[in-house]
Amino acid sequence: MRALFVRDLTLALRAGGGFGLGLAFFLIVVVLVPFSVGPAPDLLARIAPGVLWLGALLACLLSLDRLLAVDFEDGALDLLATSPLPLEGVVAVKAAAHWVTTGLPLVLAAPVLGVLLNLAPEGYRVLVISLALGTPALSMIGAFGAALTVGIKRGGLLMSLLVLPLYVPTLIFGAEAARRAAEGLNATTPLLFVAGITAGVLALMPFAAGAVLRVNLR
Repeated sequence: MRALFVRDLTLALRAGGGFGLGLAFFLIVVVLVPFSVGPAPDLLARIAPGVLWLGALLACLLSLDRLLAVDFEDGALDLLATSPLPLEGVVAVKAAAHWVTTGLPLVLAAPVLGVLLNLAPEGYRVLVISLALGTPALSMIGAFGAALTVGIKRGGLLMSLLVLPLYVPTLIFGAEAARRAAEGLNATTPLLFVAGITAGVLALMPFAAGAVLRVNLR
């Protein structure tokens, strides 16, 4: 498992499809928002939590189409399926590698980009916490979507349509937690919902993705 994790990290960093692409997309979204809605500080401060969360979600989605497709194309996925490693573990490791190369940089970059949107100082800590709690769920759900569409040519659009509805609860509660904190309100309840969603996803999705992969690789 450790060797697979290191391999996926190395491939993601060499290809540049996770770390650099996700951060660049996140930056573009945040920079373009003031041009589209206007530079009014009050307006930007009000929409900042939702924009930052939406940008992070779309940046995570951007690199998911190659999560399993590369291994499927070169035959590595078939070898992993016949190895002693359980497919559930393989999917979980790939989701973890995706989070380290895509989700974690977004979590670290969010406070810096929050300055561009005039995010209230009270919201920075909860924004980082909510993203740190929620982005692992995004990567794991994305791995499930990648397992559903593996082997389908140009399956990126289909995967996005399948995954986006599953992302909505995490987006709602994550953005709500950051919004409440920015307004000086208690954000404990939405943070607990985000944590609960992530715990449920991490507990169940690897098994669902493993079962789907077994069907697709027959």
